[in-house]
Amino acid sequence: MASLLALISSLLWGSADFEGGRLSKKHPPLAVLGASQVLGLVFGLLLTLISFNSHHDLFADLGFIIPGICAGLLGYCGLACLYAGLATGSMGVVSPISALSAVIPLTYAIAHGEKLSVLTSIGVVLALAGVFCASGPELSSGLPLKPLLLAVGAACGFGTALTFISIGSQTSALMTMVMMRAATFVVTVGLAVKYRTIGSFAAVEFPGLIFMGVADFLANLLLGVACNNGSVAVAMVLGSFYPIATAVLAFRFLHERLHAVQYVGITLAVAGVALISAY
Repeated sequence: MASLLALISSLLWGSADFEGGRLSKKHPPLAVLGASQVLGLVFGLLLTLISFNSHHDLFADLGFIIPGICAGLLGYCGLACLYAGLATGSMGVVSPISALSAVIPLTYAIAHGEKLSVLTSIGVVLALAGVFCASGPELSSGLPLKPLLLAVGAACGFGTALTFISIGSQTSALMTMVMMRAATFVVTVGLAVKYRTIGSFAAVEFPGLIFMGVADFLANLLLGVACNNGSVAVAMVLGSFYPIATAVLAFRFLHERLHAVQYVGITLAVAGVALISAY
């Protein structure tokens, strides 16, 4: 069940990223990100209100506060690096490297005593290789320094955010996500005041923004639940499949051509999931 939740999480993340990329072609990426984060906070507060009616001990342990804030701020920094890297036009360099963010929480989990069987370990390696290849790496273009540094920054931001999500979820997955959105809300308000704009979105674009906010929040929440009900290392690897979902959606709806290396990546990722799920 934990593996399934992690896979659903990656599907939601990938779908949100696809919609975010589509809207970012019309609006500044940080405006799209900020609006979706605020809407995600609203959704999280509604879930908290509903949950509080049945679970009055929701605030009995406040161990989620620091991890939630750290996860929110680090994840936001990761997204800022990702968008800056993609703006250079080197998507084939930035996206695959940033997708390897799962290596950080994977290392954290193993360092703190989590053990994987040999076959599961092979599955993890195949899955990570698959995600990298499915992101469409520009293997022949070299690694220019600026996009490379931004890609590493994005991977570090996402990876450390995922690690704090797993830590905070030990207390409360839901409240960890709410604290994440509360932290990014402060950043969003600060940016809106600085640039004197909230994005100037049209009414027809709000369903997409709402979908982004809700999908991203649920993706984080499901991953946190998966960490509490199974292997943290496996959950983080399976949760990193979001580039595959984004690539498939772009192929289906935007008619973007998939390269041969991406088909190889998807095959490796499926093989990795099969091994992880079987053992």
